[in-house]
Amino acid sequence: INSVKSKSTYVSIGLVFLVLLIDQSLKIWIKTTMTYNQEHLVLGLDWFRLHFTENPGMAFGMELGGDYGKLALSLFRIVAVGFMVYYIRLLIKQGAHVGLVASISLILAGAVGNILDSAIYGLIFSESHYHEIATIFPEGGGYAKFLHGKVVDMLYFPMYEGNLFGLLGERNFQFFRPVFNIADASITLGVIIILAFQKRFFANMDKKDDANVVDDSNNTETVMTETSNVAIAESEIMETTTPEEFDGSDSDDD
Repeated sequence: INSVKSKSTYVSIGLVFLVLLIDQSLKIWIKTTMTYNQEHLVLGLDWFRLHFTENPGMAFGMELGGDYGKLALSLFRIVAVGFMVYYIRLLIKQGAHVGLVASISLILAGAVGNILDSAIYGLIFSESHYHEIATIFPEGGGYAKFLHGKVVDMLYFPMYEGNLFGLLGERNFQFFRPVFNIADASITLGVIIILAFQKRFFANMDKKDDANVVDDSNNTETVMTETSNVAIAESEIMETTTPEEFDGSDSDDD
């Protein structure tokens, strides 16, 4: 059991560290080498591009408007991260399936990655413009205050663009339109793995719960058996020790 717990711990820490390293390294590189809305083909593929954009809100380019909305989202993410850290520790303690621990860790890493953007990017970077690359640690300070930074997105997969054989009339349909980042992908991957393997993950936990119930029932039966044996032994003593014996002891003293 201890080896399983140690393995889950190492997997969780390793995944979180790896995702954050890749996510933040790519974001910093994009932020400091590309102008806003600039685009590069990856390996010459038209359907896989690095397209630099930023969003002040949620994942995959969605936004939660206003300063208060941005602050509320950042605080929600921090609370969610705290809960996930607690839940992962609980899962490891209970000896949950390492796949479940890994999936929650992927979601945790993605959430932390985007929190770092909103928390510190506004403090350490200048504003990105269409014709000007941002600088890190600018002399005049960053472009936003704490928890109000923008999330850097860059992964773009326009795999198909057309009108779906005329089904949409003159309108064009594009798949996949949203621009996202490694942190978003990590969150999505973690959720997909949980949905795909939930029976295996949670069946393992159900078996452990059943085993605990059996252990508890066995312990209860053992206690009841020992209690019964004590009660039988006491009744035998009462049967072999008659009132006359106590009376006899008193008469000897006389």
